[in-house]
Amino acid sequence: MITVIQSPTDSDFVQNPYPFYAAARASSPLQFWTEYNMPAAFSYDTVQALLKDRRFGREIPAEMATTGPAHLAPFLMTEAHSLLDAEPPRHTRLRRLVLRAFTSRAITALSDDIEALCHQLIDTFPDTPFDLLDTYCTQLPVIIICRLLGVPEDMAPKLLKWSHDIVAMYQASRTLETEHRAAAASAEFIDFLRGYIDQRRNDPRDDLITRLITAEEEGESLSTDELIATCILLLNAGHEATVHSIGNGVKCLLEHGLNPEWLKPEGIDRTVEEILRYDPPLHMFTRYAYEEIELFGHTFQRGDQVALLLGAANRDPHGFSGAETFDPTREIKTNTAFGGGLHFCVGAPLARLEMKFALPILFERCPNLALAEPPQYSNTYHFHGLTRLMVTT
Repeated sequence: MITVIQSPTDSDFVQNPYPFYAAARASSPLQFWTEYNMPAAFSYDTVQALLKDRRFGREIPAEMATTGPAHLAPFLMTEAHSLLDAEPPRHTRLRRLVLRAFTSRAITALSDDIEALCHQLIDTFPDTPFDLLDTYCTQLPVIIICRLLGVPEDMAPKLLKWSHDIVAMYQASRTLETEHRAAAASAEFIDFLRGYIDQRRNDPRDDLITRLITAEEEGESLSTDELIATCILLLNAGHEATVHSIGNGVKCLLEHGLNPEWLKPEGIDRTVEEILRYDPPLHMFTRYAYEEIELFGHTFQRGDQVALLLGAANRDPHGFSGAETFDPTREIKTNTAFGGGLHFCVGAPLARLEMKFALPILFERCPNLALAEPPQYSNTYHFHGLTRLMVTT
């Protein structure tokens, strides 16, 4: 297998990983990425095949599982009960319960709230240059996920801090300090949710937490620990990806010369999908092999990990014509921004809905929106989002 060397924290790579993806993909669709000590899939077909191959999965093989370091115990507790890292039959049960509560009807019912909130946030924009990421891209999804879960909106700043500290565990720049912050955030988040779930048991409401509790108490056996882990996952995944999808989207639209047709009702779906394809918020997802498998010229042993490079797959010219060109008029074709197969992101419909409102309303209300400085990406790979987005209106 070809070996490739590229630090995921290198500043040039952080700002633009796509040339590295293109060069690697041109050599072989599957290569051994030295810094991650595992094979990495760079092509559209390879990533799609691995996403759907049930011989690979997210849950670590039982014989390889460890208790982990003591200082990470609270964080590892949420991981242990998370839908994200489960496989059938546990995954089947958890996902069924989440989807029962996280219905398309419940998501669609948020449309008016999303629209109104977009306008409310824009009403607060200052006249001087400001950070759109902080004032708009972040606020919209975190407030909406609070409303969906049934968590008080005044908790949003604290929830954001907990989420950022926890999600930092998946970044290449992770340090021991990162681990301690993630453990502390996990412990505080768990304590809050345990108390809040108890409140909801005694005072049920029309929200996601109540619906998950109801499912648990109707014999679907969703434990309190699973309920807590699910709420943490929904908050973290429900806003982190959307923040950067909107932020990266605004950057793309401004840098490529916004065409008003792109944001009209008949064009917005294609525009949203093109943003997600062209500059997705998540660039890597990993899988474990569950048996000895011969694929793409490589033999995987049970327990081997493989990195699925979602950002690389989305720029593969064999997957998308003119893949390096940002073209919101292209016909929609399945991209890998939200993963695929069994673990396709349950929050994808909500993220898309928020983008469909956030982008047209922003540019309608702020027709002179412009970049105040060149945007910079954060050193947070395998996530791919901006540090800030300074604009003028």
